[in-house]
Amino acid sequence: MPHRIEDYALIGDRRTGALVGPDGSADWLCLPRFDAEAVFAGLLGDEQHGFWRIGPAHAVGVLPPLAGSRRYRGNSLILETEWHVPGHGTVRLTDLMPTGDGAPALIRIVEGVTGRVRMRSVLHATVNYGQHTATHRHTDGRTVFDVSNGALWLDTSADTTVAGSGEFTLGEGDTVTFALTWQPDQAAAPTPPDTRDALLRTETYWRRWAAQSTYRGPYTEAVTRSALTLKALIHAPTGAPVAAPTTSLPETIGGIRNWDYRYTWLRDAAKTITALLSLSYLDEARAWRTWLLRVIAADLENLQIMYAIGGERELGEAELGWLPGYEKSAPVRTGNGAATQFQLDVYGEVIEALYQAYLAGLEPDPDATRLMVGLVTQLEKRWRRPDEGIWEVRGQRRHFVHSKVMAWVAVDRTIKLIESGEADGPLERWRELRDTIHRDVCEKGYDPVRNTFTQSYGSKELDASLLLIPQVGFLPADDKRVIGTIEAIQRELSTPDGFILRYPTEGADAGVDGLPGDEGAFLLCTFWMVDDLALIGRGDESRQLFEKLLALRGDLGLLAEEWDPRLKRQVGNYPQAFSHIGLISAAQRFSSPEPLTLPLQRTTEADLTVAPAAPQ
Repeated sequence: MPHRIEDYALIGDRRTGALVGPDGSADWLCLPRFDAEAVFAGLLGDEQHGFWRIGPAHAVGVLPPLAGSRRYRGNSLILETEWHVPGHGTVRLTDLMPTGDGAPALIRIVEGVTGRVRMRSVLHATVNYGQHTATHRHTDGRTVFDVSNGALWLDTSADTTVAGSGEFTLGEGDTVTFALTWQPDQAAAPTPPDTRDALLRTETYWRRWAAQSTYRGPYTEAVTRSALTLKALIHAPTGAPVAAPTTSLPETIGGIRNWDYRYTWLRDAAKTITALLSLSYLDEARAWRTWLLRVIAADLENLQIMYAIGGERELGEAELGWLPGYEKSAPVRTGNGAATQFQLDVYGEVIEALYQAYLAGLEPDPDATRLMVGLVTQLEKRWRRPDEGIWEVRGQRRHFVHSKVMAWVAVDRTIKLIESGEADGPLERWRELRDTIHRDVCEKGYDPVRNTFTQSYGSKELDASLLLIPQVGFLPADDKRVIGTIEAIQRELSTPDGFILRYPTEGADAGVDGLPGDEGAFLLCTFWMVDDLALIGRGDESRQLFEKLLALRGDLGLLAEEWDPRLKRQVGNYPQAFSHIGLISAAQRFSSPEPLTLPLQRTTEADLTVAPAAPQ
């Protein structure tokens, strides 16, 4: 039985990530990258679908206890799990995925702290998301598991394990190491990792990266953990951020709203980059811009709203019938049919991120400015069309107000770049276009009787995405229409706990999104409410809501997509970039009033790594 979603830890190597539970079980791992097949898929089923658990040994058939304590080692993605076994002693498990260019690997180091403790390792690798058990063989003292797209090579200093499973005893000061390394089918056998050297280099990388943040406020721990999580969700070889490292974690336990988030949405990626830029991280913006130019610049007429992390366009949605789903929440899906949707707002999200990178001091790129101009040229032809919107509805297309607002953002930011002399374009025509879009939204997307903007033209529904109207500068925060919208959303889309729903759902009947069932409160939307309350001068209320959001985090500071107000637990894919983006933005509302000073010399990716130790 999988654990609660928020009880999982994320470890990763900036190419993929594993989720490790408080019992020492790695229940989710895709290799060699986020959107590859899972070799451990127990998160979406049970033990037969793949896992690797290391913990204190108990009687046969009895699961190991939950950890007495867990923590990340400082500002890193290295996980330390400790058990104290009464009458025996204390043992520590350190889990990491080494950063760098070597083969992807999961390293597990078990250390005796006090006394003598009997430990058990149970490894069950699978093929195709748990559909079949991986066959294994032994080669030169190593165990090799054959999976769909390569092989897993297991190296261990334990002398009593068979194919990664078995028991061993640790005394005080004793250490046993395990390393599971992925290699392509035809690749030569990987060199067994030097686990101690990998630990040193990985810890140094994350510590140096975290130290670059310029955040100076009262929520340093939360902001740093969120920034580290966003960094971990960026695929280092390409620079493409994923929305989350998981698929099909449900928005309602037992429901069907289960989607694959292991891809690069232009919207989510742009918001990830903007959040990191606000902390003065430029390398990530540079890498994403390079990916963006490679993937979309040559074919703006056929722009997709999302791509695979390598830039692949085909993301056909499929259901994996052999997986019962997290806590019986089926179906489990891979791929995502939303890739073919028309979502007008992504033009604004991409242009805003590129514009913020320019303001933050990222060196200008003529191709990037031409991309912005090209996007607005396409937008000029399309902005009057209805779309599926930010929430990717699977019902009828509508004229969503948020989509039109973000179209205005796209034009506005490009105009500002042209006015600065960094780009060329039809300035007067686009100024008129900007005014036309603004007027259209205010006339068709606003309900003067209720004093609120609405979800779409002519509708009565509300939508939490309207909270972005003052944040993007469409209208000032003191405009009566903005204040009315914020108060209407707070009144009509709040849970009893004060958290914000995205929009009304219709229970058993398909609502505006074309799907049956309900969902939890959307954490990003609640962070938007924190921002808006601060903008309209309700600072105490804003901070109180922010503190309530922080209290929802698990013991390791991570957030999923949503909060179930009935079950009082996190739901949705995890950890979710959107939620951590919202946390970073909201936390900066309470930052020190002193201006931040950017470092005179920026650290580069090369500065973050430690060279491997020379052979003895």
